Amino acid sequence: MPTGKFGSGQNAIFDYSDAGLAYNPNNNSLFIKGHIYGQLVAEISIPAIVNSSNMSSLKTATVLQNFAEISEGHLWDENIGNGMRLGGLLVYNSKLIGAAWAYYDAAGAQTKSHFTSGTTLATSGDCHGLYTVGNVFPAFVGGYMTTIPSAWQSALGGPALTGHCCTSIISHQSLGPSAWVFDPDKLGVQNPVPATPVVYYPIDHPTLGTYGGNGSANPLYNMSTLITGIVFPQGTRSVIFFGRTGMGTPCYGTGADCNDPVDSSKGTHAYPYSSYLWAYDVNDFIAVKNGTKNPWDITPYYHGAISLPFDTGGNNLNGAAYDPTTQRIYVAQKCADGNCRPVIHVFKVNVTTSGDTTPPATPTNLRKR
Repeated sequence: MPTGKFGSGQNAIFDYSDAGLAYNPNNNSLFIKGHIYGQLVAEISIPAIVNSSNMSSLKTATVLQNFAEISEGHLWDENIGNGMRLGGLLVYNSKLIGAAWAYYDAAGAQTKSHFTSGTTLATSGDCHGLYTVGNVFPAFVGGYMTTIPSAWQSALGGPALTGHCCTSIISHQSLGPSAWVFDPDKLGVQNPVPATPVVYYPIDHPTLGTYGGNGSANPLYNMSTLITGIVFPQGTRSVIFFGRTGMGTPCYGTGADCNDPVDSSKGTHAYPYSSYLWAYDVNDFIAVKNGTKNPWDITPYYHGAISLPFDTGGNNLNGAAYDPTTQRIYVAQKCADGNCRPVIHVFKVNVTTSGDTTPPATPTNLRKR
């Protein structure tokens, strides 16, 4: 990311950005969130991709549109808990879709999660929402989003997925990946927007692991797990969630209490941490949609660490975006450049067959560009 301010206000910067990334097919570009205190969004170019573990060899993105507050204040319509966070972005039918969640909503007061905006960030008056999606508590859906390939939309009953995981308060959200099928074009048309669950793990069905972890390491899910992105590559049966997880024993306390040299704060720990992915077979999603399985019955066919050239210690990811034309997956790694600006990693999906017989992609089908 480039250095400096891009727009008005002290938070119009890429430093200390948090989750939110979307591919814009109209410009072959990315929409990306900035500093966590601003909850602002900018548009950046995609420069030539360099495969290198040397930070100075990487190309720097150009800012195409300065930072703007795309919700035009509606993000805070529900002044809940300790504030609202923009949890996900999606370009859909030339609109920019946003999803939001309430930080530390102990009372469970949030009722709405999604909104629509235009793709020209400086334009005012084009934001609509917030809207309710589904009949589930918004913390299950107010985060990452992706489109569903056309070949699978009929079987799943819609064109897009939305979900959320692993923030406060865990008792009213998923303990692991979650996804609901919905139609972004229904935002502002139907209330609530219909949404069909295809995977989630409520507190009373901790299939992947319990929040406390029972004192043993479980990277599949533990109290330090974060999931910030989702993609569904064309020509595959694989829905892939991106995030980070703790590889060690879960512990609640200070960094000193939990032998965590990376994070000194009081909270959840499971040092060491790794960037991570969870891959599901869409046929399991279809079984849930059709009612032959419960959303918490299914598990990923693969989960594992992602090898990235830059180890930040925390190894947090700020989201994932997908370009079906080039089969590229863009993944933002938080605070990766030494000055707490994100670095974008690019993967290429290699598909050797197509159609319903395509086996789920394995990590060997993803190669770093």
